[in-house]
Amino acid sequence: MTDKLMEKTISTEPVFKGKVISLQVDTVELPDGSTATREIVKHPGAVAVLAFHNERLLMVDQFRQAMGRCELEIPAGKLEKGEEPMEAAARELQEETGYRCERMTHLHSFYTAPGFSDEIIHLYLAEELTSGEMSPDEDEFLEVYEVSFEEAQQYLAEGRIADAKTMVAFYIWQQRRLTQQAGK
Repeated sequence: MTDKLMEKTISTEPVFKGKVISLQVDTVELPDGSTATREIVKHPGAVAVLAFHNERLLMVDQFRQAMGRCELEIPAGKLEKGEEPMEAAARELQEETGYRCERMTHLHSFYTAPGFSDEIIHLYLAEELTSGEMSPDEDEFLEVYEVSFEEAQQYLAEGRIADAKTMVAFYIWQQRRLTQQAGK
């Protein structure tokens, strides 16, 4: 990576500030000296949790207005101001599934759409689960499912699982299974 591709921000114009995101338009100087505009969605960041109960992946089904349909996803949610990602992951797991975990391991962090957003998702593996009671947000309606590897494969093929964080989590799960099988 080199600095020759860097764009210098000349100005930032706030356009919208909502509960979850804000939108700004940046004017930037390009590497050749010309200028361009960049529409940027600012997001506080999020967490997602890969968690298993009896060898089955914990997933939640909920309606997603932007997609106009229900989506089967791993438990996830946005970071609260000042919240550490690992704490947020444990909180989201409990709120959305009722489960708590004894051990939480960071697997990876990734940007969802770096062409126009700074949203980063921190993916965690939750282990040694104990069941409890769900406590979703007041505007959050969801159902919890325990999904086998084969069911998850089928849901991916059918497009029932279509969001990036869940797809990334599935492929990490697949890689872990292959590595465990190779070690036997």
